[in-house]
Formats: sequence, C-alpha cells, structure tokens
Amino acid sequence: MDRRKSLKSILLGGVAGGLAIHGCKPQQEQQLEEVVKIREYDYGRTPKEKEYDEELLSEEFFNPHEMETIAVLCNLILPEEGDMGGALEAEVPDFIEFMAKDHPPYQIELRGGLMWIDHKSNTEYNVDFKSASEEQQKDILDQIAYPDIEIPEAERPLEVQFFSLLRNLTLTGYYTSKIGIEALGYKGNMPNVWDGVPDDILAQHGVSYDEEWLAKCIDQSKRGILAEWDEEGNLIT
Repeated sequence: MDRRKSLKSILLGGVAGGLAIHGCKPQQEQQLEEVVKIREYDYGRTPKEKEYDEELLSEEFFNPHEMETIAVLCNLILPEEGDMGGALEAEVPDFIEFMAKDHPPYQIELRGGLMWIDHKSNTEYNVDFKSASEEQQKDILDQIAYPDIEIPEAERPLEVQFFSLLRNLTLTGYYTSKIGIEALGYKGNMPNVWDGVPDDILAQHGVSYDEEWLAKCIDQSKRGILAEWDEEGNLIT
C-alpha cells in the first residue's frame, strides 16, 4: 500500500498508528514562510450560519509564527506528491485555524503543543521548529508520532495528544477539500439505472411488460442528456 492510500485508510477507516514524516520541497520554502489568509467559504449557507462563519473569519487565533509552524507541520504530514497537491495547496492551515475558533476546546491543546514543539527544538537544536532542518524536524516528530496503542489516548503524554489532533485535523482538512476529494476519486451520489426485471426472469414466470406501458417510461439510454426548455418554459428535449 502506498503512502497516500495509507493516509486515506487512517481518515476513512479510523485506523490508528503513526505515519511517515516527509520533508518539504525547496520550492515550497517560500510558501511555508507566508501566513495563509483565511479564505471565505463559497458554499451555500443559511443566513445564521453565514453570519457565524463571517464572525469567525474576522477573528484571528493563531499568531503569524504559530501559523507558519502549523504550515510546516501540515506539509511534513501531507506534502505535495507527484501531480497531487498537498496540505498546503488544500489550505489546511486555514482549516485548522478555523477549527480552533469553531471548537474552542482545541485551542489549549494546539497552542500548548506548538509551544512544546518550539521548546523541544530550541532545547535540542537551539532553533525554533519551523527553522530547524528537515532531519531535525523529523527527529522531533518521530518521538511523538507513534503512540502506544495500549495506552488510552487521554492518558498519553500531552505532546503525543497534540500531534494526534494536528494529524487528524490535517487529514480531515485535506480530504474534505476539493483537492483531497479529487484524490479520493469521490464522485458523489450517483443514480442507479433500473431497466426492469431481466427478460430471462420474466420468461421463467411466463410474464412480460406491456409495450404501451414501457413506452411511457424514461428511456435510460438518454439519461445523460440534459433537458432543454424554450423561452416559455416548455420542455424541448
């Protein structure tokens, strides 16, 4: 199973366990230094929901340094791979920022984890996490990315809980984005085609459909053709 299929399994199947940590590409370094601007949602919302979204979008929880660190972490968890965009292309840092405001209980765990990871990096390498080398970043994350599944999640070290939460939010943000949905190959609900009882079954019971009745049914061979109306609203085809 390749890496992306493993990540899909973690998201869709609720599979526990660590994931491989990969570094960012040189061409993405500039992108990591930029604080991602929170996008406005363009999907249908009720007036109350839209007002709520706009209120959250007008606020900022994470400071620029924290957002840059989150971007680095997201890119390590799910980088761009081949023709598939990664977490940064899917604007996952925006999603995490939004979720921290939408679900306040996340705030202490996320901010505390970001403080811990900077402290760990400064203690071991004398540099903030986002400025550490790829090897140094991976070394730190390897220490918290593989929890002991025999220990209940609530009893694991706080830094381990932090990374589990961040990883889950990264996968959720990615696979609910346009890029992630395309990566999954999800096409949405598709209508089934019912052509009636098969002829051999009808023959076994000595019955058949009435031709006059069949003529009134929808022609499934034309189900992919879009209907057209004239200027007066009359159906053309």
